[in-house]
Amino acid sequence: MTGPERPVRVLVVDDDEAVAAVHRGYVQRIPGFAVVGVVHRGSEVLPAVTRTRPDLVLLDVHLPDRSGIDVLRELRARRVPVDVITITAAREIETVREAMAGGVSSYLVKPFPLQVFADRLRDYAEHRDRFRRLREEAEGPLGQDEVDRLLGLAPRPVALRPLTLPKALSDRTMDLVVETLRGSTADDLSAVEVAELCGLSRVSARRYLDHLERTGFADVRPRYGRAGRPENGYRWRSAQAPAG
Repeated sequence: MTGPERPVRVLVVDDDEAVAAVHRGYVQRIPGFAVVGVVHRGSEVLPAVTRTRPDLVLLDVHLPDRSGIDVLRELRARRVPVDVITITAAREIETVREAMAGGVSSYLVKPFPLQVFADRLRDYAEHRDRFRRLREEAEGPLGQDEVDRLLGLAPRPVALRPLTLPKALSDRTMDLVVETLRGSTADDLSAVEVAELCGLSRVSARRYLDHLERTGFADVRPRYGRAGRPENGYRWRSAQAPAG
């Protein structure tokens, strides 16, 4: 959360003076935020942003002289470094899409209680703080996990094996084959070796191993320099593809 020495500076934009006053009061009741200005027309937003230098604009869509979406586009076109939360009664899907395309941090539909408003602002403050910490701590380009966290994306759970199997394969036997392959300390295992370790026929073991390879859970490579018939070696893949 942003500390009291550096509150999040907020500009309130709403055509209705009474509603703007309510939103201003809401902001002032949330620790870590400070209102630096209130305007009621689209034409007033850019001058107010230039004058007050807010971190966050609470932007209505229905303004008397121009659309809040047009204001958002202008801010982005001018590369103004300010975040925007849209606060509006507009519920049309195209309006929501345009706001998202403009990079809004959130889209809040009127009317709403103070608690919902406060939750959105706190979420914004936490997101802003994550950026600050990463900027201070990052030693190089961000990894995918860090980018996902900044975008608010939950990490996908890592499947331990394919979640769906063909009718000819059983869950219990697949678990046994997976445990054998994952726990092996060898570079790879052949279908014959997996069959012996799991108590399966070579044909059955190969069916399970081939399914693991097709669904991205195992790598297969030919074995060279060994006596007898050519065979493939199977190795567990440490970074699995999505399960099939």
